[in-house]
Amino acid sequence: MSTAELRGTIFCFKSYRREMNRSDGCLSGRAAPPRSPLARHEATGGRVLNEHQRAHRQQMLAHLQRSLLRRADSGNAQAVRRAYVIRDICGLGSTADTDDLILDFFAGSGTSAHAVLASNAQDGGNRRFILVQLPEPLNKEDKDQRLAAEVCDKLGKPRNVAELTKERVRRASKKIKDETPMFAGDLGFRVFKLDFSNVRAWEPNRDDLPGTLEQSVEHLNTDRTQSDILYELLLKLGLDLCVPIETRTIAGKDVHAIGGGVLITCLAGAIAASDVEALANGIAEWHKALAPAGDTVCVFRDSAFADDVAKTNLAAILQQNGLQNVRSL
Repeated sequence: MSTAELRGTIFCFKSYRREMNRSDGCLSGRAAPPRSPLARHEATGGRVLNEHQRAHRQQMLAHLQRSLLRRADSGNAQAVRRAYVIRDICGLGSTADTDDLILDFFAGSGTSAHAVLASNAQDGGNRRFILVQLPEPLNKEDKDQRLAAEVCDKLGKPRNVAELTKERVRRASKKIKDETPMFAGDLGFRVFKLDFSNVRAWEPNRDDLPGTLEQSVEHLNTDRTQSDILYELLLKLGLDLCVPIETRTIAGKDVHAIGGGVLITCLAGAIAASDVEALANGIAEWHKALAPAGDTVCVFRDSAFADDVAKTNLAAILQQNGLQNVRSL
């Protein structure tokens, strides 16, 4: 099998007898010879898997057009079948009582996400997915990409495949919710983009060290949002990026409670001395109401404090209320 044919998600099954490769909706399989026709039928979910894949790009864009625009033609039915074939494959390697994670490094139109959500709606499972997709540009002058580019224009989004991936998953979630209103599982998703750290790297100007030191007082990049900093903090603390996050406004500052209070953060850009007492007491009250099972870590933006006295007073009030682990970023 060539390298091109190996593009896509590798599904690793518990039996070690079968390994499946999906390249955006087109399936290829490789398995030990089945013992009987019945075994072969069961191993493939009653379907004979296609051994021939078209060029990845052409297939992906054609699939995007059919699935996103829901054209009333035979191609649409085929696109829908692909999602449900992959749903059946998910069922071969996972069950409703597991928290399995399905990874697709070539997301394309998001068929894997659609299949995972459909599987959960079918059996009440809690499977999750990770999709990875480069923002591959779409050319409206290319007849194979024109319809997909027009979808981006209608959405007011940049013309790239990643935007279509997100829209497909949104529409699939809505469709599943409409078709299975009794399903109470999670149909949402979060989107992250690879970027440099929010923390500035130390790059001294040897000809102007005093100026470099002054510029490094604020060691966080000024063009980043509180959400950017928060999610990098989750990564550094080893927390799941999909943990529940609650936000409250306390003393005029946004305060986030992550994972039911395991982590509490206030990443406001400025905390005046007059705000310290109200902010600390409000956080302590909220922490008491959340009653997390384990120890709580509180994190603040170091440069936000008006002075060292304000920082020390806030930490002291929190520690008096049982929040011993107070850090600054």
